[in-house]
Amino acid sequence: MYDAIVIGARCAGSPTAMLLARKGYRVLLLDRAGFPSDTLSTHYIHQPGIARLKRWGLLDRIVASNCPPVLQQMLDVGPFALVGSPPPADDVAEGYAPRRRVLDQILVEAAVAAGAELREHFSVKELVTDGERVVGIRGRAVDGAMVTEKARIVIGADGLRSLVARTARAATYNVRTTFTCAYYTYWSEVPIQGAELYPRPDRMIIAAPANDGQTITIVYWPRAAFHEVRSDIEGNFSKALDLAPGLAERVRSGKRTERFRGTPVLPNFYRKPYGPGWALVGDAGYHKDPITAQGISDAFRDAELLTGAINDGLSGRHTLEDALADYERRRNEASLPLFELTCEFATLQPPSPEQQQLFAALHHEQEQTDRFLGTVVGTVPISEFFAPENIGRIMGAAGLGETA
Repeated sequence: MYDAIVIGARCAGSPTAMLLARKGYRVLLLDRAGFPSDTLSTHYIHQPGIARLKRWGLLDRIVASNCPPVLQQMLDVGPFALVGSPPPADDVAEGYAPRRRVLDQILVEAAVAAGAELREHFSVKELVTDGERVVGIRGRAVDGAMVTEKARIVIGADGLRSLVARTARAATYNVRTTFTCAYYTYWSEVPIQGAELYPRPDRMIIAAPANDGQTITIVYWPRAAFHEVRSDIEGNFSKALDLAPGLAERVRSGKRTERFRGTPVLPNFYRKPYGPGWALVGDAGYHKDPITAQGISDAFRDAELLTGAINDGLSGRHTLEDALADYERRRNEASLPLFELTCEFATLQPPSPEQQQLFAALHHEQEQTDRFLGTVVGTVPISEFFAPENIGRIMGAAGLGETA
């Protein structure tokens, strides 16, 4: 019998398994995929996520994977661009955009090195229950055999279509509409210095450097446009790039190296992340539009929060139910401000006159530009930056008066 079974071995599941194993728990880590392998992703890891990789002793492996650090972010708002370096998280000033086949392999290997047992190509078919309590899983191993395993807790790190959440009937709340659809691809020989964001009416274009000289480019459209976009992905992608002429010129001087990948399934919701014998982490428990690229950093944060809660519960310091309730509370407090900001970005609406005034003021205030970018990165509290007194200072320094 295991202390924990973790279903899903990517950026939420492997860190959870690793951290539990490092605390001495017997952990089984399952995934239907084999590693290394790719998955849909924005790739980008903001400074708070990178700080956790450093704390876990894994950042050196990201650096060694030929993935360049991102020290500068650029938000092109049309008439001008806001360019800056967000404040660091702890002492980490860099972001990175590693390919998932690189990142997830590093995380899986770290979980195994910590003592977790990994089974790849394992398809979980159902949860095993004793009354209302989840006590294990039943699934098909790589050799085709049906296998049953038991554990004190089963953790769903199995994405927004989570089997654990569905079977346990995890309650959903804070549900918003699906705002966007997205496609992305990779290019070689595209000069790029950092992360670039181009908000345009009904569009968002993003570019960042990835491993081995590749540049990832992502375009977001309104969800209602998905079928039209899918009818001519390359043509619609090219039309979107035309809205950012400088980036379009650089991209077209390079070479597209892979196919387009995308999805219209980008919901925004929270799920109750625990119940008798089960818990959720990562996209299984909380999902938002990827337009602010917070998914990986959030998964890392919640892996730490959940591991601490499980350790408190299994060690007897608290009841497991109380510890997991605290996990939900802390997760929600940490994530809700950026959830709200992300939903605002995902509407793909042009800046309001008040926002345009703020951008104009920031254009002349480098320190405040850096802090504004930090709100999206997660290193500056949103409530602190957008406090009326701070906005008043910014507008006053620019001689524009306060925004409404």
